[in-house]
Amino acid sequence: MSGTYDVAVVGGGLSGWAAAISAARLGAKTFLVEQFAFLGGMATAGLVNPFMTHYTSTGTKLVAGLFDELQSRLAQLDAIIGRSFDSEIMKFVLQESVLEAGVELRFHTFFQAATADDYAFRLRLTSKSGEEEIMCRRLVDCSGDGDAAVSLGAEFNMGDAEGLPQAMTLMFDVGGVDLVKALEYVRDHPDQMRFPKLPPDADLSRLAKGVISVAGYYDLVGQARSAGEYKAPGDLIFYISRPRKGEVVFNTTHVGGVRGTSAEDLTKAEIEGRKQMMSILAFLRKYVPGFEECYLLRSAAHIGVRETRRIMGDYVFSEDDVEEARKFPDCICRLAYPVDIHSGKGEGYVKDEKKDERQARRGAPPAGDWYEIPYRCLLPKDLDNVLVAGKCVSSTQAGHGAIRIMPACIAMGQAAGTAAALSLQHGVTPRALDTNVLLDALRSHGALV
Repeated sequence: MSGTYDVAVVGGGLSGWAAAISAARLGAKTFLVEQFAFLGGMATAGLVNPFMTHYTSTGTKLVAGLFDELQSRLAQLDAIIGRSFDSEIMKFVLQESVLEAGVELRFHTFFQAATADDYAFRLRLTSKSGEEEIMCRRLVDCSGDGDAAVSLGAEFNMGDAEGLPQAMTLMFDVGGVDLVKALEYVRDHPDQMRFPKLPPDADLSRLAKGVISVAGYYDLVGQARSAGEYKAPGDLIFYISRPRKGEVVFNTTHVGGVRGTSAEDLTKAEIEGRKQMMSILAFLRKYVPGFEECYLLRSAAHIGVRETRRIMGDYVFSEDDVEEARKFPDCICRLAYPVDIHSGKGEGYVKDEKKDERQARRGAPPAGDWYEIPYRCLLPKDLDNVLVAGKCVSSTQAGHGAIRIMPACIAMGQAAGTAAALSLQHGVTPRALDTNVLLDALRSHGALV
């Protein structure tokens, strides 16, 4: 394969999906390359669910645009309830929407390297077809790891002060759950639950038909661990109901001391994640009311990697931006999600809520307020005609902990793809693009900026 494109997007996660659609809808000849057999990244391959909150604490909506369109498409197929979605239907919805936009899509294909000259980038790709090349005038890196930007020499940081990234989590879906029975235990043992704290008169049947997040079972986990029957870290289990009856997704495993840019570490993490998963599954059947007949539906095709490289850009987003609710004239996304960092040592969720608060939710904007992500975070320092979007954007680790959520990744992807196409239309680099032109275009497509 060979070809020349206006815009090439590396990585078909939610940010890459949004970038490719946005560029193509503005008339750019767009190519999207993805290593898996489907789009969605961590939302599909990683089974990450649900969409994290995209409202202020007082209910002001902060993210719309393509995010709203995605939710609407899922709803048309009965594949979303609240913020919980069906990962399998998600694959189809993402696929069809990029094809409708005219994007040229390639699955089962890995990005290898990029080189640049004055006018274009040459991308080397590898697949079952062998080694191939394409050319593009604008490059959008949505790889999650900053692979394309780093290949071109971009500066990056990784991890905390000691270089340790956040822990990884293997998500997995469980079926055959009697959620009403499970919620009876939750209601009757509030001291054993982190959340929710259900009142005695809670309508459990109604709750079971919606989406509910449950974390806790401290004593049951402790009993099983004392008996040598629980091998996962942490003091509690955490699950979220899926749209289909009797199905929940677990966000409980934690694997620390591993890097998502190392194949060796990823192999170790996948192996350890599955071991923890099987331990949790056996625990559920033996100890947890409502899970006696449960079974494993699926485990993630790829362990959930929260953080790898963060490409250093014209602005580095930080925890201070979150806590001070900073606003920017080049805002491309508004959020109110707090700083959320999982210990790189893989300790798991703990019973000591104050300890968890210090580790995982250190900063948040004031009640009712929000912070903004500036366009400059998408522009790698000293690189022209390259944009990044998603979890590899320019940030500190703490700043990244707030903006790595899926609604934000979609908003950043929409901005990156829009900027790539507009810069070509106006004959300027993305860095030189008038941000008022960009923001007007984003607003015309529903973005709340």
